[in-house]
Amino acid sequence: MKNEFKKGFYFKTYEAPFQSPFDKLFTIFKELITHTSGDFDEAINWLRELDKEYKLTDENYTIDDFIEDLKKKGYIRDEVKGDGSSGFGITAKTERAIRQQALDQIFGNLKKSGSGNHKTKYAGSGDEHTGEFREYNFGDSLERISLTESLRNAQVNNGVDSFMLTENDLIVEDAQYKAQMSTVLMIDISHSMILYGEDRITPAKKVAMALAELITTRYPKDTLDILVFGNDAWTIPIKDLPYLQVGPYHTNTVAGLQLAMDILRRKRNTNKQIFMITDGKPSCVRERDGSYYMNSNGLDEYIVDKCYTQAQQARKLHIPITTFMIARDPYLQRFVNQFTEANQGKAFYTGIKGLGEMIFEDYEANRKKRIK
Repeated sequence: MKNEFKKGFYFKTYEAPFQSPFDKLFTIFKELITHTSGDFDEAINWLRELDKEYKLTDENYTIDDFIEDLKKKGYIRDEVKGDGSSGFGITAKTERAIRQQALDQIFGNLKKSGSGNHKTKYAGSGDEHTGEFREYNFGDSLERISLTESLRNAQVNNGVDSFMLTENDLIVEDAQYKAQMSTVLMIDISHSMILYGEDRITPAKKVAMALAELITTRYPKDTLDILVFGNDAWTIPIKDLPYLQVGPYHTNTVAGLQLAMDILRRKRNTNKQIFMITDGKPSCVRERDGSYYMNSNGLDEYIVDKCYTQAQQARKLHIPITTFMIARDPYLQRFVNQFTEANQGKAFYTGIKGLGEMIFEDYEANRKKRIK
């Protein structure tokens, strides 16, 4: 009797994909390194504690074996600490691996692709095919003529027996121009980012690393600058993101916005934007004489007005600001609403969960339109 094959679904018990002992530990290690701001010793101590509780290793592969493999594979290097003792530090290879893991965690199935740029909404003799067709117009590039559609038109218009191809038969495939995008990501590193038992700086770091990995791999012609702001504001290189820590700072939002606009003024791209991640109210400004005016009690009108001024200035420069507010206090939301209105930008009120997805979606949405 012949075997009969029937269509349908076959269900079986889920089997996790195979991972070597090193790969399993390395995934956890990268997470711990992010939480410990690049402190190798602290990360390994946490890994040993997890091993005791969850039996991550056995006699065939220990934590010490894992450390040895990290050295062999170039993920850590010998270094001398500040107190003169010897130890290990992570390498650029590890920093790249951390960024890639952050991208995978936050952006899900998004994978590396070839070079890309931001599309505008304007169709014409651009760079990228849209899949839509129109009649040929004088001046259209011959490369854009769709032979298949044009020949079909000629057959319909002139018949098969007396076949001829005229200008009226030509069909052109539309294309879109590509526009580069310049983004500045502002990260609040004031002390409140670790207050009340909630670690807010680690998710912010992950978002920054994932966004950096996204842009460098998927949109390599775009630019991303990252700055942090506390009492002052300064830029940090992407490679230093794993080591970013919160300081005993107030929140000088004005300094961050001024630096972000200075950076974007130097960019030649038409499309520019600022993403700002913060969890607190502006509480500090620097005066012209170099002194600081600080007030953490409520919303200080003097400080707030300076923030509104910067929002308006960014609007004049055609730089929209998207604020991701990790706080739900009504009076802070009112401030962000007025700040957003002054800039004609956008604001999201969010917790830590889902922050990365929201920033990704906004970034992707902005690349589909030209910011004027």
